[in-house]
Amino acid sequence: MAQVAIMPRLGVTMTEGRFIRWLKEVGEEVDVGEPLFEVETDKVTMEAESLFGGVLLEVLVKEETVLPIGAPIGIIGKPGEIYDREALLRGGR
Repeated sequence: MAQVAIMPRLGVTMTEGRFIRWLKEVGEEVDVGEPLFEVETDKVTMEAESLFGGVLLEVLVKEETVLPIGAPIGIIGKPGEIYDREALLRGGR
């Protein structure tokens, strides 16, 4: 089942972050715990790890975009998986 990758909370006071860049391409395999993208906070730039395994199916944000914590940034699932994007982003399947 496809899963939504979100902007992570990297610090207690963090309310938003700048999405810097993807470390994976659409269609590329991703393992749980593997660096997936870079995020910049007011204090540091760091790599964020994937919470899901599969392939990067879709990119939802452009590089250098400032986003609130929890904002959807990408979709990870099985290779060739068909999913309902709108339902997935609403929290459904």
